[in-house]
Amino acid sequence: MSGTRARSGGRDFTAAVADTASVGLSLFPLGISFGVLVVHAGLSWWWATVFTAVIYAGSLEFLLLGLVASVTPLGQIAVTALLVNMRHIFYALSFPLRQVRPLGRVYATFALTDEAYALTAGGRARSWSSARILWMQVLCQGYWVGGATAGALAGSLVPVTLHGLDFALTALFVVLTIDAWRAQRDLPAPLLAAVSFALAALLVPGQLLPGAMGLFTAALLIRYALHRRATAGSQQDALDGPPQHPVPAPASPSTATAAGPATAAASASASASASER
Repeated sequence: MSGTRARSGGRDFTAAVADTASVGLSLFPLGISFGVLVVHAGLSWWWATVFTAVIYAGSLEFLLLGLVASVTPLGQIAVTALLVNMRHIFYALSFPLRQVRPLGRVYATFALTDEAYALTAGGRARSWSSARILWMQVLCQGYWVGGATAGALAGSLVPVTLHGLDFALTALFVVLTIDAWRAQRDLPAPLLAAVSFALAALLVPGQLLPGAMGLFTAALLIRYALHRRATAGSQQDALDGPPQHPVPAPASPSTATAAGPATAAASASASASASER
């Protein structure tokens, strides 16, 4: 029994490594950039490990670093954290948390990030075991914590004017978008996102991200409403069934009586003709 569990756990870990390989290629260098920023903000290197291991909120950590360095009041930090991470509430609605064993759900909830949600958004995650989901989240956080720690340790050797590492976050979400499209082949969704971004760049260039997100959300809601209406219409047509053709009325008794002797006479004539032959 223990050998079977060990083999199953090994398969889950191997599958999780394959699931998170592309994400790790972006999370690790992104963590390095965060570690460098921690050191150059005047904090000790180990704060990078504490931030990434305890807070583990991605974009919020970059924002929180500036808030902590400027000694921002805790109330303002709390409100900022709520607004930035409010999207995680909606992630929990479709994340396969029910597939995780009760003891692991606490960590699965804590480690529910953009990357973890994107990796489980496709239909393939419905067959994942509890161990595979947890290993996926542990590996994602491991890439992030490891990169941040390495960046902080090497921060004194990295110049402040280093450019390009911040693009790792953009590259990460591009990879996640491509993986999501490959899983579902839903072409209208990325097209709507591109159109929303273009419109926001033209209409509200100073508030590009909120404008693009608002337009994209509105477009998705409209698309959902149209799809639901079309689905309801097709279901109603299926319930109604094919069009009914009128059934001819039966002949009246008088017609049947009049036709009776003629039919009998025709039958008798046919029988007589057959006997003569």
